[in-house]
Amino acid sequence: MDEGEHHAKVLHEELRTKGYLGHYQRVKMAIAPLRRGLPFDQPRERPPSPRETTRWIISRPDKRHLYATERLDRLLDHCPELQHTYDLVRRFAAMLDNRDATPLPAWLDALFHSGLAPVCRCCRSSARRPACRRPGDYHPPTAPATTRVESPT
Repeated sequence: MDEGEHHAKVLHEELRTKGYLGHYQRVKMAIAPLRRGLPFDQPRERPPSPRETTRWIISRPDKRHLYATERLDRLLDHCPELQHTYDLVRRFAAMLDNRDATPLPAWLDALFHSGLAPVCRCCRSSARRPACRRPGDYHPPTAPATTRVESPT
């Protein structure tokens, strides 16, 4: 740009020879303000999608890419509710990894008192909520009762 080149294709090719692996469209969007005489802003990251954020939260921290970890940390610093959700998810994952359900009642209490939106279908109805999730009252689901039908002989 300083040498007078204002064509995105030419600049993109020059950048590629220097190791840039980005797409031409990125270069075009980056130089557009400069061509109009506007000051050059720092490039902005697009906000992560809900699917991307969910993937970061449920993936094990040691299996996450550094870039994803940094973005997740910034996101969690920005949103306390998401930080609380992350903590609950990681605690639940630890129970699964250790194959130990001992902390489950305490975890359910923490979930109940978290103020987060209900996660199970039966808790979405306010009429059912007290019966479904009472703090400290966890009962694993039971198999549905079967009715035995006698065949006529």
